[in-house]
Amino acid sequence: MASHRKPRTRTLSPSGPRAVVGVTSAALATMTLLSEHASAATTAQQPSIQEVQSQVDSLNQQAEEATQKYDQAQEQTAAARQKADALLTQVAQNAERLNQSRRVLGQFAAEQYRTGGLDQTAAVFLASDPQQYFEQQHILGRMTAQQQQVLTTFEQQQAAAAKQRTQAADSLQQLSSAQQQLAADKTTVQQKLTQAQTLLNSLTAQQKARLEALRKQQEEEAARKAAQLAAEAQANAAKNADSSYTAKAAKAIAFAKAQLGKPYVWGATGPDSFDCSGLTQAAWGAAGVSLPRTTWDQVDVGTRIPISDVQPGDLIFYNSSIDHVAMYIGNGQIIQAPHTGAVVDIQPMTEMPIYGATRPA
Repeated sequence: MASHRKPRTRTLSPSGPRAVVGVTSAALATMTLLSEHASAATTAQQPSIQEVQSQVDSLNQQAEEATQKYDQAQEQTAAARQKADALLTQVAQNAERLNQSRRVLGQFAAEQYRTGGLDQTAAVFLASDPQQYFEQQHILGRMTAQQQQVLTTFEQQQAAAAKQRTQAADSLQQLSSAQQQLAADKTTVQQKLTQAQTLLNSLTAQQKARLEALRKQQEEEAARKAAQLAAEAQANAAKNADSSYTAKAAKAIAFAKAQLGKPYVWGATGPDSFDCSGLTQAAWGAAGVSLPRTTWDQVDVGTRIPISDVQPGDLIFYNSSIDHVAMYIGNGQIIQAPHTGAVVDIQPMTEMPIYGATRPA
């Protein structure tokens, strides 16, 4: 770093090389001071490593919350599509039945034509609203019971077809809305992840090393706290032992461990990649327990338990927004699908703020 000492005063002639040297030295000193002030201002504007870590964690959490919204919208889209397809199938089937009834009515009309009764009776059979003719009792009296039954069936089918067409149109509108929400949530996830990655890419090699050291320090602190909770939970486990639950939990944990190293992909439910709730859903599914898709729904399944009573297999939910879930595997550790850029791994249970825990079976 350049010295801040004041340049020595010299007696110089007003012109000549020595004057030029004196002016140049003064100019360089001034430039150095300005450079140092600018550098100090720039440094003051740059976030600390702790702030960078906090920003990255916040962006990852926001992306995780957006992922749960995406999972929810994806589920709603699938349900809306299934409902719309079913209704459209029913509309097509009813249209065929309606056409069949219309053909039978046509046969009756043709029979009436051959017997000379076309003028009124045929009009009854072929009218868009046949019931208006029923008020004419002399026409009704000429219809057979079979004809009346076909006509009644035809009217019922018309009403049912109109209702189902309306329901199908509404269902298609719901599908369109769900698809739009799905696209919006997908965009939000991508934006948050891009912001986090851009922030990390802006760091120098030295800053990245300091960030990694900070993360290691945080992990060690999380492990220490997790060990304390694990000791308490293990002491309580002996009082609340349940062999049936333990057997199911063992299957769920075995499945989850078999996924170690597989990449986190938001919206994924396996078998090659998972997001957090996708992993817990698949793991407990392997144990014969059906869980809903999102963290917000999974947290309401099973029994809520104190964190001091957690047993292997229990689900632990994180952050006040309940945007992340992991499975407790004992010894203060969880198995999880963490976030984009990471893989299914094992971490201390206290690496994030804990919202609560549940026992799903």
